[in-house]
Amino acid sequence: MAHALLSASSSKRWLNCPPSARIETQFPESSSPYADEGTFAHSLGELKLRKYTTVMRKSEYDNELHNLMKNQYYSKELEDHIDNYVDFVKEKIHEADSRNPGEKANVLLEQKLDYSLWVPEGFGTGDVVIITSGYLDIIDLKYGKGVPVSAEGNTQLQLYALGAYNNFSMLYDIHTVRMTIHQPRLDSISSQEMPIFELLAWADSEVRPKAELAFKGEGELCCGDWCRFCRAKATCRARAEDSLELTRLDFKKPPLLTQEEIAEILEKAEQIQAWASDVQAYALDQAENHGVKWPGWKLVEGRSNRKYKDDSIVADELLIAGYSEEQIYNKKLLGITDMEKLLGKKNFEAVIGAYIIKPPGKPVLVVESDKRPELNSSAKAAQEFGVFAGTKNMKEQHDKVKKVIGA
Repeated sequence: MAHALLSASSSKRWLNCPPSARIETQFPESSSPYADEGTFAHSLGELKLRKYTTVMRKSEYDNELHNLMKNQYYSKELEDHIDNYVDFVKEKIHEADSRNPGEKANVLLEQKLDYSLWVPEGFGTGDVVIITSGYLDIIDLKYGKGVPVSAEGNTQLQLYALGAYNNFSMLYDIHTVRMTIHQPRLDSISSQEMPIFELLAWADSEVRPKAELAFKGEGELCCGDWCRFCRAKATCRARAEDSLELTRLDFKKPPLLTQEEIAEILEKAEQIQAWASDVQAYALDQAENHGVKWPGWKLVEGRSNRKYKDDSIVADELLIAGYSEEQIYNKKLLGITDMEKLLGKKNFEAVIGAYIIKPPGKPVLVVESDKRPELNSSAKAAQEFGVFAGTKNMKEQHDKVKKVIGA
């Protein structure tokens, strides 16, 4: 599949760091099992939606579905997630059909969207585009389950919307665009609605000038969370200098770090860890697969753990030797993910859904802009609820604090 130099999926990166687009061309593109699984999930979703939105013979659909089911990434769990996504898109199609009585919504799947009016040679592919008089809906499937992706201020979807507007504004009087990201594995749906004039203003004031710089390989290198998927992330000098900037902090006075200094370290720590990990992975790959010899370092065999050559043969030999199955096997209930895969999502909920709990996650420090609600620390809870008042026994104090914070 062809990709634009200034693709919509990489737009957050080249809009924030314009030279990165040309720098990345020095590195080969790579894939991963997660990306390949996502591509397959999109193919399955497209087939199911094509069956719903077009005239398609049952035999043709069954044949294509049968071929997809032979793919290494197919599973009943994946299909259940895609069915969830497909049902959501169907709802949006019904909503669009009822928006203007007598008008049938125009539904486009895997549609090429040309936004080159603002971005040199810019184009992308929209998963689902739904158009009616006045309204434009962009729906994007994200099959990953790492973190929820927000549609708010999402430049990828906004470029898709620009491309759709560019393609169809001559046929439809579009005044509002709604952009939605659906992540079925996280039960996450995020939407943003925007007047078309606001989208066009963003395109003219923000996108066009940055895109011109990026296409020429000009502008300032700038580091941020957009570096995560940059192909130059391990060897980018600007990222290295930005990550190492922490070492320039003046810790001489006072002898102990202040709260402000610790807060500054926390802000940089995740970035430094990610950068160091990327450099280590790059160096290992170059040494192992390309024969690069790094000064002062050598490639050696890492530690490994013992394992059985064949579990079934070992079990047979032990049984022959007189050991019982109860002695050599540890019986353990399937994990939740495997159990849901075995039962199917509906049966899972019906049979054991009432017995599934989700304990509180382990506390972590995040930036204040994070959308998760703030937790009370045990010390703060004790202060707010006055649980230490009149209590002399330390164990009593501890137990009361735990009760307050739900520990």
